[in-house]
Amino acid sequence: MSYEGFGNAYKSKPGQGGQGGQNRNNHGGQNSQGINHNINHTTPVNIGSFRGKAAAVKPKTDGQKQYLKAIDNNVVTFGVGPAGTGKTFLAISKAVEALTSHKVRKIILSRPAIEAGEHLGFLPGDLLQKVDPYLRPLFDALNTFIEPASVVKLIEDGVIEVAPLAYMRGRTLNDAFIILDEAQNTSNEQMKMFLTRLGENSKMIVTGDLTQIDLPKNISSGLVKAVRILEPIDDIYVQQFTSKDVVRHPLVSKIVNAYSK
Repeated sequence: MSYEGFGNAYKSKPGQGGQGGQNRNNHGGQNSQGINHNINHTTPVNIGSFRGKAAAVKPKTDGQKQYLKAIDNNVVTFGVGPAGTGKTFLAISKAVEALTSHKVRKIILSRPAIEAGEHLGFLPGDLLQKVDPYLRPLFDALNTFIEPASVVKLIEDGVIEVAPLAYMRGRTLNDAFIILDEAQNTSNEQMKMFLTRLGENSKMIVTGDLTQIDLPKNISSGLVKAVRILEPIDDIYVQQFTSKDVVRHPLVSKIVNAYSK
């Protein structure tokens, strides 16, 4: 499957958007990074070739069942646990379901720009070209529910936005289903910044694995603190997954258990 050209979907088009950092929220043109926020709020979103599987996704474990229920019943949901538990996939299925049923006008997918053991500064290209490969797991999940060509068109139209966490600063995210993936690699400051972008009629899902933190040793994971201090707040739910929720190859669960000893 080719992802060529996804990076170009973020770039400015002639005659669109504001200047000098104006229009930084999710209405009225493009922001200073060139992301298109021109969304017509008076007509339904046309998502093109929808595969029709989002609403048909069924949980395979008790943890997944509780996670999906929590997303429905809360404004902010944390999905925390090992690889292979479906944290991101299920969140994106809910995002597509919300978009196609017109509960939101936009899907926003974000990740902190930190590679596992690598530094983006050493990769070729501009920032968008650097993070494009890193964001591909999010496209993989999207393409389960929406045809790849339609995903590209939705990005160009500003209906789906996939961007590094740094692009969230200074914005208010209204009428959106917002997912932060790999949140264990946020600092405390970044996590607070992200969570306080929440606007009217929006949901946030934050996913991460606390055993795969790639931050420098002198920086604490924002996910750790967020889970600890926010869980008691109404409309915020923390779903803790375990190796019993792993739905990849049966060996993955055994590997997770071996590394946790």
